[in-house]
Amino acid sequence: MGGNEGEKGSITVTWENLEAIVTNGKNRKLILQGLTGYAQPGKLLAVMGPSGSGKSTLLDALAGRLKSNIQQSGKILINGKKQTLAYGTSGYVTQDDAMPPTLTASETLYYSAQLQFPNSMSIAEKKRQADITLREMGLQDAINTRVGGYGSKGLSGGQKRRLSICIEILTHPRLLFLDEPTSGLDSAASYYVMSRIASLSLRDGIQRTIVASIHQPCSEVFELFQDLCLLSSGETVYFGKASEANQFFASNGFPCPTLYNPSDHYLRIINKDFEQDIEEGFGKGVITEEAIGILVKAYKASEMKSQVQLEVTRISEWDLGAIRNKRIHAPFLTQCKILIKRSSLQLYRDISNYWLRLVVFIAIAISLGSIFHPVGSSHRSIQARGSLLSFFMSVLTFMTLVGGFSPLIEEMKVFERERMNGHYGITAFLIGNILSPIPYMLMISLISGVIVCYLSGLHKGVEQYLYFASILFAIMMWVESLMMVVGSIVPNFVMGVIIAGGVEGLAILTAGFYRLPDDLPNPLWKYPCYYISFLTYAFQGSFKNEFEGLTFVWHQNGGTIKVSGRDILTDTWHVQMDHSKWVDLAIMFGMIVVYRILFLVINKIKEKSKPTVRTLHGPKAKTFSRTNMDDL
Repeated sequence: MGGNEGEKGSITVTWENLEAIVTNGKNRKLILQGLTGYAQPGKLLAVMGPSGSGKSTLLDALAGRLKSNIQQSGKILINGKKQTLAYGTSGYVTQDDAMPPTLTASETLYYSAQLQFPNSMSIAEKKRQADITLREMGLQDAINTRVGGYGSKGLSGGQKRRLSICIEILTHPRLLFLDEPTSGLDSAASYYVMSRIASLSLRDGIQRTIVASIHQPCSEVFELFQDLCLLSSGETVYFGKASEANQFFASNGFPCPTLYNPSDHYLRIINKDFEQDIEEGFGKGVITEEAIGILVKAYKASEMKSQVQLEVTRISEWDLGAIRNKRIHAPFLTQCKILIKRSSLQLYRDISNYWLRLVVFIAIAISLGSIFHPVGSSHRSIQARGSLLSFFMSVLTFMTLVGGFSPLIEEMKVFERERMNGHYGITAFLIGNILSPIPYMLMISLISGVIVCYLSGLHKGVEQYLYFASILFAIMMWVESLMMVVGSIVPNFVMGVIIAGGVEGLAILTAGFYRLPDDLPNPLWKYPCYYISFLTYAFQGSFKNEFEGLTFVWHQNGGTIKVSGRDILTDTWHVQMDHSKWVDLAIMFGMIVVYRILFLVINKIKEKSKPTVRTLHGPKAKTFSRTNMDDL
């Protein structure tokens, strides 16, 4: 065993008889089958295997990140004990490099430092730690390069991966998980990334325990591994020193040819995806299924497996005491402040989000205003005013969804990664998400509102204009709240747009314009759809705002007919006049609050369900999970 048992600060992870079953309806699939092993301080353990072999599931199980539909059994111990890991003690680098695309590498890490480090650390020290970490991962030449994303060039794939690693090693965690850190990289970039990771195992006087899943490394990368865990269909094919794997394969009839990449050889032997005879010189003509069976049986009966079991047993007898649960993240108010600043900078630089929407809404407002100019005050203007208001609000609803859902999904990915790693909680994110876009939504509602009102000739007056702009602002807030709820349930762009668009379509259809309220069928569409539709109160409030105080005059059969706006509201539009337009506006903002609370509840439920461990058989098993941050 490398490393001293009592070495201060080191972490050893062991797992014994670890199994995992994923349930999908009535279907159940065993994806981890009785795995036993350990990860040692100061060493890099590589988890290798073909696609679908259970590499990522093993990492998720060790890190306490299994999804709620995966049942787990077996023992996972930290330094021989069942215990939780405090924030800052471990880090997890996912395959998806989710980071704000318009921020530079240095800004990304600097904001992360402000979120992760406590207020007792000075701003200068936080920046210094961020700069040191960037240099450790060789990113000193890319500090002013933006992360980049879809449609914008920025950091290369290898640089993004290293920046993701920087974020997680900022607090100097003693345990580090990396899921496919070389995915999508060429051999040169893979070697650079992995060499930097390997050098982290001993740095700053800390013996780090590093576990990395990796699909098919080149020979130079393979030489960086101290320990190797080979998986095939959830079973252990080999666990031990990486340098001794060749001997194991050769002794069982599968020698690695000279000058051949060992990892390519291993994965070719144990890959079940392609059922074919293994070429002569690799496996003596046996089929893949038989080769895997031979290797699995040989490992189970080997001295190597016995040594692993003895090591796991020995570690479980250690008495190192519990790992100190000391929180070092920034306090709640600081998190909110940093998230607002970071999100505001992201929105300011992203011209494809609110800036583009502003241009589109101005164009729509000019088009509407010019088409309906002058709206007049005749009997024809009654329908024209109603059509203008309802169409503009309906278009605003759908355009906000189409323009905002994709950026929201990307933001949710960043939130999910940072929340899972304990950088901040759900409430801090929600507050930052609410406050940062307000200036842009105000700008869109005020500018497009004034164009529509005064170009078309709607009801003049500062109060009428400000109320109309408030309605537009509330609609955008509601759509964004709806998107957050849908996005937290269905984190897929196409499905999310379809579901949210369907909700919006029903809200528009039952809001009382396209079919008057008194004409809506009672069982469903009037009760409850009409009353729970957000746009019901938007239409009613805007109609009251527009028609109250006006008198419509037209000539008919040689006479003059005058009708008050209040009569139009009750007789033509069937508007409920038992409350004022301000009550309608208040109801709208109340519904926005409900949607935001719903988002909070959904994510709280997801947070509690993810680390759930269910027993498959035998005694109840537990795993550790990162201690969740307190949300206010």
